[in-house]
Amino acid sequence: MSTHDFIAIGLGPYNLGLACLTEPIDELDGLFLESKPDFDWHPGMLLDAATLQTPFMADLVTLADPTSPYSFLSYLKESGRLYSFYIREIFYPLRNEYNDYCRWAAAKLRSVRFGHEVTSVAYDEGTGLYTVHALRTATGETTAHHARHLVLGTGTPPYVPEACRGLGGDVLHNSRYLEGKAELQSKDSITVVGSGQSAAEIYYDLLADADACGYRLDWVTRSPRFFPLEYTKLTLEMTSPEYVDYFHALPEDTRYRMETEQKGLFKGIDAELVNSIFDLLYQKSVKGPVPTRLMTNTALESASYDDISGTYTLGLRQVEQERDFSLTTQGLVLATGYRYRTPDFLEPVRDRIRWDRHGRFDVARNYSIDTTGRGIFLQNAGTHTHSITSPDLGMGPYRNSWIIRELLGREHYPVEKAIAFQEFGAPEGVLR
Repeated sequence: MSTHDFIAIGLGPYNLGLACLTEPIDELDGLFLESKPDFDWHPGMLLDAATLQTPFMADLVTLADPTSPYSFLSYLKESGRLYSFYIREIFYPLRNEYNDYCRWAAAKLRSVRFGHEVTSVAYDEGTGLYTVHALRTATGETTAHHARHLVLGTGTPPYVPEACRGLGGDVLHNSRYLEGKAELQSKDSITVVGSGQSAAEIYYDLLADADACGYRLDWVTRSPRFFPLEYTKLTLEMTSPEYVDYFHALPEDTRYRMETEQKGLFKGIDAELVNSIFDLLYQKSVKGPVPTRLMTNTALESASYDDISGTYTLGLRQVEQERDFSLTTQGLVLATGYRYRTPDFLEPVRDRIRWDRHGRFDVARNYSIDTTGRGIFLQNAGTHTHSITSPDLGMGPYRNSWIIRELLGREHYPVEKAIAFQEFGAPEGVLR
């Protein structure tokens, strides 16, 4: 029986980064299982002009190992575009370029298995091994793989508000925007619901074509305004080892309250995009009223669909005025983001996992979630324990350096302890 040191389930950017960082480590034998046939990162939102909200150094490996052959700069060099990127003088890669970079890296790795859907995980007390059962989607063949450790990186599935679950018609979640865009633009009216970067990108994309296609375009958000992503440098220090230490040590209820308060720090809209939307609206307004409405403080309370007219009726509420009204639209885009869901395949080992009082993973400082403190590790899905660093691409190599240290029992990639100028907690004793 072949036994791996670890099996990583799911291959988003974080586990892909782990695969790149462990590839050159002879002492670690890892296996990466992904249900999709190949790597594809949010394909429905790969708009031509859309960029990442983090600089190119927040790639799969650089912040752990700047010499890695799997860096974004290595990808550019091999693609013959390094000098073009240099002349461009923009630190933020195009989103479809980042996706291509990840596909480039995945194709070089020996440890990655696409088309393997994990169905269950078991643990044997006698051997101390996890058995991961998977289905090869192309053939229907079932496989079993054994490992001492697991790393979960299954990502977050699209979230549909309760009011829209089971709704008929061709309502689109933003994760499928590009595949449904042509059909959407054939309608007389389109409404985008959501408040973050994806909602803004879709609104801007649709607004650009509104005149040519002749539809009315509305944007509904529950937020009191179109919040820009806060990207000042002292705020960015909250993606630091010191802040993770501080946040993780806070009481559970405090962390949950702060998790809600901090959403604007990683779910806001790029400030340049906010300004571009205004500029485009202004440009179009020169010719007359623009057929669009932007509605803030507006919550989606209910939704229905009429098959005969092909029209949605949205029940909305202006939360500050406490006034209810309705909106009819033929096209509906839900830019309502993603929410983590505990994978069903973990059910057989549920009693080996630590849970907090809210029923979510009790993620230790070293990113483990099992009762031993070093058996099962979690990628992302930890904003309630590790704050805004959990979904931050730039902190992926840092987290992977921690996980690799736990797997090896020693530090292979240096793990930064302190980088911030500011202090997040109260000092002990008297300041002098």
